[in-house]
Amino acid sequence: MNFQTAIKTGFSQYVTFSGRARRSEYWYWVLFNVLVGVVASILDAVLDTSTSRGVGLFSTITSLALLLPSLAIFWRRMHDIGKPGLWFLAYFIPIANIVFAIVFIVWFCQDSQPGPNQYGPNPKGLDAGHGQFPGQPPQFGGPNQYGQPGRS
Repeated sequence: MNFQTAIKTGFSQYVTFSGRARRSEYWYWVLFNVLVGVVASILDAVLDTSTSRGVGLFSTITSLALLLPSLAIFWRRMHDIGKPGLWFLAYFIPIANIVFAIVFIVWFCQDSQPGPNQYGPNPKGLDAGHGQFPGQPPQFGGPNQYGQPGRS
């Protein structure tokens, strides 16, 4: 999945909490959030739209606009690694939220759970255990996308 597709998917499924989200979809969405946040902060600084508390108008609007899609992608990414989306509530444990943030980063760097799980089919279309697409027998040796084995 490329950057554009991930952003389109994020907005088209902005309240879809079922199914699974690939690792690339999640991390491209995080990158998009960072880029939009930087632009919003720059606009707040240039146009001096910050309130007395230091919160900018554009930053607030973009944060609210991206809240539901971000939560939905988080939820689907948790499903992709075989965990329930309710783990999101761990962010609200006062002392442990830093620990859970690190745990979530580690989990979100993991590859998709192979094959279908209780949350749906693998978004990569891979069959469990074979690394092949469904309907194809596992191939060992022989030519592949990189050419004949043992040849440079």
